[in-house]
Amino acid sequence: MTHPPSFARAPETGRYVAFESGEDVFSGDLPESGKGGLDYATLRDHPDFVRVQSRLTRFVVPASVLFFTWYMTYVLLAAYAHDFMSHRVVGSVTVALLLGLSQFVVTVVIMLWYARFARTKVDPEIERLRAMAGENDHDR
Repeated sequence: MTHPPSFARAPETGRYVAFESGEDVFSGDLPESGKGGLDYATLRDHPDFVRVQSRLTRFVVPASVLFFTWYMTYVLLAAYAHDFMSHRVVGSVTVALLLGLSQFVVTVVIMLWYARFARTKVDPEIERLRAMAGENDHDR
């Protein structure tokens, strides 16, 4: 009789330390501040945390709407404005090709815009909240 391959067997307890936390991760209980962990329920309702969440929402929603509008404009032009999209700009380069490539440019611009926004507006606030909650670098 053949043995199942090693990847099909259940791992031995204690062998994969990185995946075993020693506590029931899926219990649904929030850590209590008395145990040294963060009290996430209290932190979630803190006015500073709510302010950071609303700041993120005020950035993400308009940026998403802007990108979706630009994308749908391109799709609708491709579907219904054949003459405009097939207009040659230089040689065999058409308006459709330029607008299609601009989708990548707009994506990169929004990504860089978000990275700058997060680095300057969100990350400092989150670090301040972590310090206020008493979370150390080794707790993450």
